[in-house]
Amino acid sequence: MPERLFVCTPSKLGAYADCPRRYRYTYVDRPSPQKGPPWAHNSLGASVHTALKNWYSVPPERRVPESLPTLLKATWVREGYRDVDQERVTYRKALGWLETYVTGLDPQDEPLGVERTVATKTALLAFNGRADRIDSRAGEQGPEAVIVDYKTGRSGLDADDARGSQALALYAYAAQRVFRRPCHRVELHHLPTGTVAAHEHTEESLARQVARAEDTARDIIAAEKAVAAGGDPDAEFPTNPGTLCGWCDFRRTCPAGQQAQAKDPWAAVEHLERASG
Repeated sequence: MPERLFVCTPSKLGAYADCPRRYRYTYVDRPSPQKGPPWAHNSLGASVHTALKNWYSVPPERRVPESLPTLLKATWVREGYRDVDQERVTYRKALGWLETYVTGLDPQDEPLGVERTVATKTALLAFNGRADRIDSRAGEQGPEAVIVDYKTGRSGLDADDARGSQALALYAYAAQRVFRRPCHRVELHHLPTGTVAAHEHTEESLARQVARAEDTARDIIAAEKAVAAGGDPDAEFPTNPGTLCGWCDFRRTCPAGQQAQAKDPWAAVEHLERASG
C-alpha cells in the first residue's frame, strides 16, 4: 500500500520547525494540553487582516479610507489587552495603519483571491494554506500571480524575510497550479511602517522550499510512528528552548517552557502606547 500523503499547512510545518514539543501538544496529544490566555498581538493581527478582507468585499466605490472605521470596528477582536485604554490606543494605531495602506491600493483592482485557500500535492505532501491576498499583475510573458502577506508585528521586514519564508514559497508553488499561471513574486506588506519586502523566486528556489517542507514532514512522520510503536513522546518530540518559550501557548505545560520568563498577553503591543505618548 502506498503511504498516505502528509496533510499540512504552513503553520503545521512551522510549529514543528520552531519546536517539536509544541507540535506534539498542538497536533498529536489528545486531548491537547490547555493553552494559555489569548495574545493581544494575535487579536490585533486578526482584526487588521479581517478588515482588509472586508475592504475588498465591498463595491469599489466604497473602498475608501472613510469606510475603515466601520470595517475595523466590526472585526475588532478585544481579547488579550491589559485594559480598555491599551485597547483604544492599539485600535487607533491599527486604524491609522489601514488608512495609510489603502491609499496605496487601487479600489478598482480585483485580486485573484483574498483570504484564498490554495492547495496542491507532491509525492509526499497534501498541502493547503490560506494566502492573505493573491494579486494578478502583468508579467513579461503575460498575467502572473503575486502572493501578498500582511504583517502587523513590531519589527520591520526585509527581502531576506521574504526570501526565507517557507509559507510564502509554498503559497506561490500552490498558486501556480491553482491559477495555472506563473507565481514567483512574494511580498510582505508591513503595515506599521508602510514597507514592502519582496522576493522573486525561481522554479529552482520554489522546489528547494518544497523539498525542505518534505524533509520536515518526513521527520514528523517518523516521530509519530515511533510514538505509535511505543516510543517515548518526550524523546521523539524534544523541546527547542529559546526566546520563543515565553510566548508559547503551552509554556505552563512544558517543563522547559516553565523555565522561561512568562510574557504578559499584551506585551507585544505595549510599544504602541509609548509611541503614542
